[in-house]
Amino acid sequence: MGLHPVVMAGGSGTRFWPLSRRRRPKQLLPLASEQPLIADTIARLPPLAQASSAYVVCGKLHAPIIRRMVPELARQRVLVEPVARNTAPCIGLAAVHVRREDPEGVLLVLPSDHHVRDPAGLRAALGAAAQVAADGSLVTIGIQPSRPETGYGYVHIGSALGERAGREVYKVQRFVEKPDATTARAYVECGEYLWNAGIFVFRADAILAEIARHLPALHAALEGIAPTVGTARYARTLAKAFPTAESISVDYGVMEKASRIACVPGNFGWSDVGSFAALPEVRGADPEGNVVRGRALLPGCSGCIVMGDGRRLVAGVGLRDLVIVDAGDALLVVPRERAQEVRRVVDALTQTGDAKLL
Repeated sequence: MGLHPVVMAGGSGTRFWPLSRRRRPKQLLPLASEQPLIADTIARLPPLAQASSAYVVCGKLHAPIIRRMVPELARQRVLVEPVARNTAPCIGLAAVHVRREDPEGVLLVLPSDHHVRDPAGLRAALGAAAQVAADGSLVTIGIQPSRPETGYGYVHIGSALGERAGREVYKVQRFVEKPDATTARAYVECGEYLWNAGIFVFRADAILAEIARHLPALHAALEGIAPTVGTARYARTLAKAFPTAESISVDYGVMEKASRIACVPGNFGWSDVGSFAALPEVRGADPEGNVVRGRALLPGCSGCIVMGDGRRLVAGVGLRDLVIVDAGDALLVVPRERAQEVRRVVDALTQTGDAKLL
């Protein structure tokens, strides 16, 4: 049973404008460390799996950049989607490649733009999940919630299915959408709900069988592509067949409908780094709670997040709970509690046609 990491790198990360742009989305930014999030994702794989064994699925615009950022990957392991089609087609395409390489191969599906404070804990959860997946189950990693978060989906776990590698495994009763504050508090108090981190483990043949059952049009596209993998016909067939697939998430299209779904709980310092406001979770703060990258002077400031490019000084006096981002050609200032709304600037720039800033 070979383990094959699949890193999904097709996101746009509009909530990180002006650092994030079309050519440099969130996963290519050094938000949690001094290297890009995608490089952090690959670096935490060993010794469970080697970086060179991973597949990265991304768009045409970002493939050359990712190859430079992750030089361990052979060219053919960067799978380039002709068009963006959400996570179900992304995972299906990777599964077709893994099945050809290793008919009993197990996919470790990871978002490229998350942060993990305890990589060893993540690897332990993935290893246990891989043992569960060996029998054909689809497995999700659920995160023990630390607060009643309304920005995440949840996994409702049911009866225990036994232990794997010293970890309890549970049957999944259902996936639930992002709740309101009252519902989120009830979920946390109940103890049967975990955050849905979008981390999945399953055999290639198992996920492809479920795609055939629940997403027949996607299955037809993938089966048209599969015989051409590794041949001169692959690029042409991919360009023709992949855009016919429905744009749908693997959660909604498969995981919510399949019957053999298991969950391995994890508690390894996970964050989806969803906006600038999340940076204190993944970067060090000074005694006043300020998080700084680049050059900044902040006398009398507290709770501020300042992200500069290092070319000029960012200074503030007496500020509280602000996000200040200097990208050289654009400056963002927003209250921390409204950091999720940065995408409104991207929407406005799109409407005005100011493409050079997107």
